[in-house]
Amino acid sequence: MTDKTNKTEHPSDTSSDIEVLVCATCRQGQDIPDGEMRPGEQLFVSLKSAQLPPNISIKPVKCLSNCSKGCTVAFRSPQRWTYVYGNLNVSDGPAIITDGVSKYQNAADGVVPWRERPEHLRKNCIARIPPIEDLHD
Repeated sequence: MTDKTNKTEHPSDTSSDIEVLVCATCRQGQDIPDGEMRPGEQLFVSLKSAQLPPNISIKPVKCLSNCSKGCTVAFRSPQRWTYVYGNLNVSDGPAIITDGVSKYQNAADGVVPWRERPEHLRKNCIARIPPIEDLHD
């Protein structure tokens, strides 16, 4: 697994850098024979070729510990809330993730109003984690 960074340089605005973490080891509850690509890795590969906004990087991770809820991703960025979403699949996941991360990028604190989120993300939010900076105030 390799990571794909889809960034343009904005040296004065590094706070806009957003990571989409993809659970590349997800089996989606299936028995996957050795040597076959898992659904999580398929989702990661699909996202690598998606048309993402600037300053978004896609990174594979080994496990987001959400095994019973299908393929899982997390959106994170400094000084923003982190969101973890599940029940994604290879067929429509890339479009849902691209739409969702675009809205996340446009929200200064990462909090996209509930009604503005893609429907799938409204119904499949696994966790919302405050920015680390908020915990030190």
